Amino acid sequence: MKTSHKYDSFRYQVQPAIASKLEEFFLLGYGHVKEQELWDFLTTKKWRKTAQDKRIAEIVDDILSVKVGDYFSFATIEAFKEAQFAFDDEDERRELLK
Repeated sequence: MKTSHKYDSFRYQVQPAIASKLEEFFLLGYGHVKEQELWDFLTTKKWRKTAQDKRIAEIVDDILSVKVGDYFSFATIEAFKEAQFAFDDEDERRELLK
């Protein structure tokens, strides 16, 4: 279970910036990114270290400066972390290593 993040209290206020970033992803052909997935990227990667006096304008700037490549690198690594690999079947191993 994920714990709350220090900036979660700003989420409603910065929702227009999040929507704008998701629209940008959509226009670039990455329409399957959800709001929660982007927020998880921000809280896990971008805001790993929180600032005591971070202003809402800085949070909006962080959201709008997310690069598609950075997000998808993070998403790929997270997918690998969550994947359940079973190498019990010899045929599956051989197929994977082709």
